[in-house]
Amino acid sequence: MEERIPQLTNTCNFMSVKPIMMDLPYPPIQVKEKNQAYANLLSVDYCGSVSEMSAITQYINNENRLSCEKCPLAKTLLGIAMAEMIHLQKLGELIYLLGGPIDFAAKQNNGKRKAWTPEYLNLPDNARNMILADIESEKAAINQYRMHMKVIRDSGVNAVLARIIKDEAYHIMLLQALLEEM
Repeated sequence: MEERIPQLTNTCNFMSVKPIMMDLPYPPIQVKEKNQAYANLLSVDYCGSVSEMSAITQYINNENRLSCEKCPLAKTLLGIAMAEMIHLQKLGELIYLLGGPIDFAAKQNNGKRKAWTPEYLNLPDNARNMILADIESEKAAINQYRMHMKVIRDSGVNAVLARIIKDEAYHIMLLQALLEEM
């Protein structure tokens, strides 16, 4: 007689999840002129250690690990990851318009390139520490965007970065509220 192995099933349904972001429009994606130095700065925001690529991957990893046991939290993390994907897409458009390549390598002005790696991620084992790591990542992103805005002298680029910062601040507020509920 064949032994039946029970099947494990994730009952968390993600079909209704939408990006979690401020209900504000994004400014037009436009630049004054091509500028490789600005494209290089944005490549760090795109796929550096503190980047949208890192945020997306960290949120998705956390969501995957929580989905079977903490469905509402997992759905929130997926919604935030979706907003980070929109940020990645906006940055990619800006990098392209500025004349830079979209190749998942952060570029330094000295010509050095560093490909994105999962070693950039902070992946704690419990939900509380996951949320704390996500909050720290959002704060680091805001600080980095602000530093880049001080260097970039293109109002179109800076308008998009300022709009992204609003989403990141909203994510911090939401994550802090989730932390208080734990």
